[in-house]
Amino acid sequence: MKMPAPTHLFSRLAPSLVLVLASLALGPPPAHAATSQPAPLAGDARPVIEGFLQNQAAGLPGRVVITIDTPMSGALPPCDALEPFLPGGARLWGRVSVGVKCNAGQPWTRYVPAYVAVHGNYYVAARPISAGQVLSLADAAVREGDLTALPRGVVVDPAQFDGVTALNSIASGAPLRRESLRAAVAVQQGQNVRLRARGPGFTVSSEGKAMTSAAVGAVLQVKMPGGQLLSGTVLADGSVERVH
Repeated sequence: MKMPAPTHLFSRLAPSLVLVLASLALGPPPAHAATSQPAPLAGDARPVIEGFLQNQAAGLPGRVVITIDTPMSGALPPCDALEPFLPGGARLWGRVSVGVKCNAGQPWTRYVPAYVAVHGNYYVAARPISAGQVLSLADAAVREGDLTALPRGVVVDPAQFDGVTALNSIASGAPLRRESLRAAVAVQQGQNVRLRARGPGFTVSSEGKAMTSAAVGAVLQVKMPGGQLLSGTVLADGSVERVH
């Protein structure tokens, strides 16, 4: 059997040899090349920060779950007098940076990344909704999830959408947002309305004319028969309660 010439054999194997040698020269991929999650914060600072965030989160609309990660600068130095704080303007919602001061020994300040998840109920369109459509409870379905991961203004209370008008089309399954809904008009401009004033043990009412159209809960100016303008809050029955 005739053997191939050495030069011809080398030309056939050269590309493969180059790839093998290149991979050996580069070595194995670095361990940090793979996507990794931030390491949870360890040490005595963790319960202090967690307790602070739990107190700050009291009153949020749902079940709060807090995750605290180690900052990029590394673990926090030991300290016997830790003081957590929120930087000015920080909102305790979703991803947040928590400031931590040490007031003992050599003072220091660090910023610790945290995530405040708020799990609760919210409402989505149960069917396609057209712009201008008046919504009822049957037009929405309840879902549960992390409210911080949803659009701002997502509806969490059925009272926020029952009887309101959709300002634009809403796809089935899309979260209902307050800014996409408008309260139904309860009083029309020029309409005669009953204005009531309440006090300890008495109620006084008189009739006037609405200066503008207004929805339930809105503040409305009412022109009285003598020409005086009085303000009040529109109630569900179309009457207006005096604002003192």
